[in-house]
Amino acid sequence: MPEVVPSRRSRGLVSWVRRGGLSTLVFFLPLLLSFGLFSWWPILRSLPLSFQRTNFLTTEWIGLDNFTRVLADPLLVTAALNTLWFAVLALVIGFPVPVILAVFIAELRRSRGLASALVYLPVIFPPVVAVLLWKAFFDPSPTGVLNTILGWVGLGPLSWLNDGDLAMPSIVLQATWASFGTATIIYLATLMGIRTELYDAAETDGAGAFRRFWHVTLPQMRGVLLVMLLLQLIGTFQVFTEPYIMTNGGPENRTVTILMLIYRYAFVSGDYGRATALSLLLAIALSGLSWIYLWATKHWSTS
Repeated sequence: MPEVVPSRRSRGLVSWVRRGGLSTLVFFLPLLLSFGLFSWWPILRSLPLSFQRTNFLTTEWIGLDNFTRVLADPLLVTAALNTLWFAVLALVIGFPVPVILAVFIAELRRSRGLASALVYLPVIFPPVVAVLLWKAFFDPSPTGVLNTILGWVGLGPLSWLNDGDLAMPSIVLQATWASFGTATIIYLATLMGIRTELYDAAETDGAGAFRRFWHVTLPQMRGVLLVMLLLQLIGTFQVFTEPYIMTNGGPENRTVTILMLIYRYAFVSGDYGRATALSLLLAIALSGLSWIYLWATKHWSTS
């Protein structure tokens, strides 16, 4: 009787099982199912909803009319520009802050743990509580917390959230305070993994603190910086809680964002189809932006 020789595919499957592939799949399956149920299923369910006029009691198929009405809404341009302005301010102000703090904490020796805990403390606050706290700080009266501090140096009082020019920077200030702790800890962990020999060699070559940071620290953090920048960019285009609670889009729609417009379509106007259509347009725009970003930074991230 001829000997049965296992095929290459069956040998590969047996080898995969022996290396722990099956156990890895078993552990990964609950995560995959949860992600599919709570993330991908709502996205797939929203696709037909964007072509319907519905209040979840009655449904009418209207084709592309929801997208047409969204694009014809004059407030969409305002919301898009406000969201873009928030993203620019958040990146200019909020992105360098955790990097600088991480480098500073990394230089500490005895109090590094305490400094890390203090930096992460704002993240522990529930988002709504943090926003309400800062809203109280932005009290436009002369006795407000921030106006009182400005009064010590002969400035103010400022209207803060009631001023169209100051409202968005004020929201960015609060959002930066609330979120920089997580990024700082991630950057600090990256810094702790950089080999000290690189700094010793740079110092031997006569490099000062700035040149060591520019030629050693930044190149070693390059991959993490690129990923964090992309995540922050996506997050800033999805801002909702801060402007909704602090200004409700005012003054004069100067802080209305795209997600606030989606909220108004769905829960103020009851137009869930139009809200879903705008959500899909935002998802497509962010996907395209992410693809362009990854393509533009591919060479820098691999070099």
